[in-house]
Amino acid sequence: QVQLVESGGGLVQAGDSLRLSCAASGRTFSGLTMAWFRQAPGKERAFVAAQRWIGTKYYADSVKGRFTISRDDAKNMVYLQMNSLKPEDTAVYYCEADANPTAINYYRHSEYDSWGQGTQVTVSS
Repeated sequence: QVQLVESGGGLVQAGDSLRLSCAASGRTFSGLTMAWFRQAPGKERAFVAAQRWIGTKYYADSVKGRFTISRDDAKNMVYLQMNSLKPEDTAVYYCEADANPTAINYYRHSEYDSWGQGTQVTVSS
């Protein structure tokens, strides 16, 4: 199982940008499908973005064009660049890992084997 630690969250104003980082350890990073999910108060954890080890990227419609997921396999790091932030982006953001490189249900939290403690992102209007 892989251990994940997120960082980079904070309080920003609408329209600002943030870059979240996720450091992975405990097993080889290659082959993992990596993703970002978020959970707002009173809501279920929701898919944000995912990237397969071969590079294919997926995004939720609500963040498409504003957020970019990337990974640095040499450093065992995953990033989420968030631009044009909106108040509705406010949530705890979780980095998640799936050992299945061909996972079909990449958008489901139940697909993933590991996740971190999360980092809070608050966007004020």
